[in-house]
Amino acid sequence: MPVIAVINRKGGSGKSTLATHLAAFCANNGIPVMLGDVDKQQSTQTWLKLRTAQGLPERAPIVGWAVDPRNVLRPPAGITRVVLDTPGGLRGTDLARVVMYADAILMPVCNSVFDRDSAADCHAELMTLPRVSSGRCKLAAIGMRLDARTKAADVLAAWAQRQHLPFIGVLRETQTYVKCVEQGLTLFDLPPTQAQADLLQWKPILEWLEPVLHPAQGAAEERIKRPVAAPRPMPVPTKPMPPRRPLDVPPPAPPSRGWLGWLGLPRFLQR
Repeated sequence: MPVIAVINRKGGSGKSTLATHLAAFCANNGIPVMLGDVDKQQSTQTWLKLRTAQGLPERAPIVGWAVDPRNVLRPPAGITRVVLDTPGGLRGTDLARVVMYADAILMPVCNSVFDRDSAADCHAELMTLPRVSSGRCKLAAIGMRLDARTKAADVLAAWAQRQHLPFIGVLRETQTYVKCVEQGLTLFDLPPTQAQADLLQWKPILEWLEPVLHPAQGAAEERIKRPVAAPRPMPVPTKPMPPRRPLDVPPPAPPSRGWLGWLGLPRFLQR
């Protein structure tokens, strides 16, 4: 079951906004999803209560759940995807337990020296965990609340390149996100004409997540793209094979050792 975790130990980086939007995207596309909240503030659970009051005609449900990082992650029955919102300051054993179940990690990063420094520290710890360092758990950064009139996106992209951290997209600073969250909504719940520019910014992020959200389909496409190796030729023997004996010829009898050979005596007594 694919698990997407939103992780950054810096508070206020936009983790809950990113997690709620991913959950709504899954639900609106017919994918039953659990929005797990590891944060003690339970921000996503508050958002879910507001969303329930809206009575939206979703194609699939969003199931809320407060997850204890000290326990084994067991999503409810019927859930096929999991999005985890995590608290600020997540590190050490708690961070390792969350990563243990994650298939992809999204790290939202704002453009300030404090945010970049905190994200770099978090990225360094993530790279010490076997699932991340081996590539079994994908990891990428997303620029959050960026002003399109500045070079903030370029600054973050250059920072991510120095960290050897994939940088897959930016989300601009707009009141549309604030208004949506306050009503339990997301951009994916609005008419496309009302959020067209912002939805375009989500396209590279969702494309990066596509193999995670649909692992079977992604694996099949990978097998199709992978070139098929030519069959290896059979090795040619360097020495001629000995001629076969006819089947009706009995094998030669072992050399006789005399009657002492059957007594099991030591070899020096048989001479």
